[in-house]
Amino acid sequence: MTIERMDHVGIVVEDLPAAIEFFVELGMELQGEGSGEGDLVDRIVGLEGVRSDFAFLQTPDGHGKVELVKFNSPPAADGNPQAPVNATGLRHLTFAVDDIKAVLAKLEARGVELVGELVRYKDIYWLCYVRGPEGIVVELAEKVD
Repeated sequence: MTIERMDHVGIVVEDLPAAIEFFVELGMELQGEGSGEGDLVDRIVGLEGVRSDFAFLQTPDGHGKVELVKFNSPPAADGNPQAPVNATGLRHLTFAVDDIKAVLAKLEARGVELVGELVRYKDIYWLCYVRGPEGIVVELAEKVD
């Protein structure tokens, strides 16, 4: 038995529309939205009384997927949306882009902030981290020609 592929990354959010807007602005495509509740959902996630809304987004090449989930009940456990990038746990997603400065300009126009700086890493990549809604950290990478 082996893993076939990585299917998606799940991110729990409080403001589902804002998170969807962020990832769409980044260039992902909204694949669908829905809701989940009931005994089967409770059993899958190990909680009782789950009512949730969710959205799936996909990269334009169709290989990378993100699931955004808003738990309406039970209340979400508190996290630290301003956790530094070296905090334990899942800290960031990385997306390859073809024009990092254009992507940054578009995101900054919507209030997204750089975590550090845009840096040319050797002669390999332009790299930076941005913090989106609810502290979601995204690394952008543009290959240097």
